[in-house]
Amino acid sequence: MLSRIWAHFEEGFIALLLVAMTLLVFFEVVLRFGFDTGLLWIEELTLHVSGWLVLFGASYGVKVHAHIGVDAVVRLLSAGTRRIVGLVAVALSLLYCGLFLAGGWVYIEKLIKIGIEMEDLPVPKWLAHSVIVIGFALLGLRLLELLWRIVKGQASGFELPDEARKVLDEADRDGLTGDRQP
Repeated sequence: MLSRIWAHFEEGFIALLLVAMTLLVFFEVVLRFGFDTGLLWIEELTLHVSGWLVLFGASYGVKVHAHIGVDAVVRLLSAGTRRIVGLVAVALSLLYCGLFLAGGWVYIEKLIKIGIEMEDLPVPKWLAHSVIVIGFALLGLRLLELLWRIVKGQASGFELPDEARKVLDEADRDGLTGDRQP
């Protein structure tokens, strides 16, 4: 139950960030080109909202297998070797994630000590930049989940989407392959 609540929150939060970013940019464009004015804080807020969207969405991308990758060689390997390559890839991703998490933590601590605000908004800078720690912590959890699935034999790696297979399956379903013409 908690997992479903988190999944709905995660999807809703990502959708909210995307809508907010779109509306902020739209409003700024209308102000600039329609009224020859603008608001300085919109640019800064849009930048931070997009940062939250990217870093929060990275962990969601691992969950729903939406990340792209070059796996042509990996697909040629045997199942056991593919699993080992998957373990190494996830371990290296966890290392990368851990480096950013540690560096982000140090950065946020320094921002808290300094106590500065964002340039155009009366918001503590550490609060706006805390997505570095939150995003990489969530990404690390997703990677640990994937690592556990690989160890248990439920996955062989990142389970990247096979775009070519998807297009061919859709073409077959729509009757666009074979002797028939569209």
